[in-house]
Amino acid sequence: MQAMVLKGIGQALKLSEVPVPNAAPDQVLIRVSACAVCRTDLHVVDGDLPHPKLPLIPGHEIIGEVVGTGKNVKGLEPGLRVGVPWLGKTCGHCDYCSHGQENLCDEAEFTGYDLDGGYAEYTVAHQDFVFPIEGPLSDVAAAPLLCAGLIGYRSLRMAGDGERIGIYGFGAAAHIVSQVAVYQGRKIYAFTRSGDNDAQDFAKQLGAVWAGGSEESCPEQLDAAIIYAPVGGLVPAALRSLKKGGVVVCAGIHMSDIPAFPYAILWGERMIRSVANLTRKDGEEFLQLAGRIPVHTETREYKLAEANLALDDLRHSRFQGAAVLVMD
Repeated sequence: MQAMVLKGIGQALKLSEVPVPNAAPDQVLIRVSACAVCRTDLHVVDGDLPHPKLPLIPGHEIIGEVVGTGKNVKGLEPGLRVGVPWLGKTCGHCDYCSHGQENLCDEAEFTGYDLDGGYAEYTVAHQDFVFPIEGPLSDVAAAPLLCAGLIGYRSLRMAGDGERIGIYGFGAAAHIVSQVAVYQGRKIYAFTRSGDNDAQDFAKQLGAVWAGGSEESCPEQLDAAIIYAPVGGLVPAALRSLKKGGVVVCAGIHMSDIPAFPYAILWGERMIRSVANLTRKDGEEFLQLAGRIPVHTETREYKLAEANLALDDLRHSRFQGAAVLVMD
């Protein structure tokens, strides 16, 4: 099969011919049709996330068809359309796994990081960590739901029930979570790079009541703020926009250092918290909700061999929404 392979940190991915993987007893073999490109993939390639498996096939927003199953697999028949997320496997027995926090499992393995992912024509995944994908969304449109959508949904839950939600960094996750928040009757305030009129217009098209630069003052005090941009300097800015008792949710897996800030902007029982990975429950809840809304994803398609271009376009914010690799 053809795959885009990372052979060393900081190197470009290489289009390679590699063997089709064999499904282990608890795995399914999936013919990949589409794989969205996530900012986490950039962090893996650039070395912001240490010690990935090398060589590695990146990609963890996978849509495809089951074409083979291991001997222990039940309920996942060939021909079923499925999605594969970032969380690829957990121990299943630690304190975290036993109390609904499998996203924090110390022995967790992650798709496109510890496990080969979806920048390939085929991949394998553990039967317990794939989601059947139903509904009318195309494979390309559904792919971003598997991380941008799931992390967006989890971050919105972490933000609480407040009405006024600020979003810092209006990319793939933000454009999905905004639709969920508007559906729930909330108000979205979008903060983008200074002068990024395209992103601000895009946010307003998706229902934001206000959009401006991240250095601008919000017209209202926020109940919560969610930061998707990997920029630690946005934390103090978000705190200054919060009302007392509000929360800043840092939704990325990597962020630059948070600069020192005065205690006064944290005082008043304001909070800062992070989002780590996702749980299968998040996936089940969100995919059902996404179908009811229904969520629309803005996508730009690339061929598998154009994965490096897709990553570079993502790095430089050359498109709105999500990039998606499409297999021939």
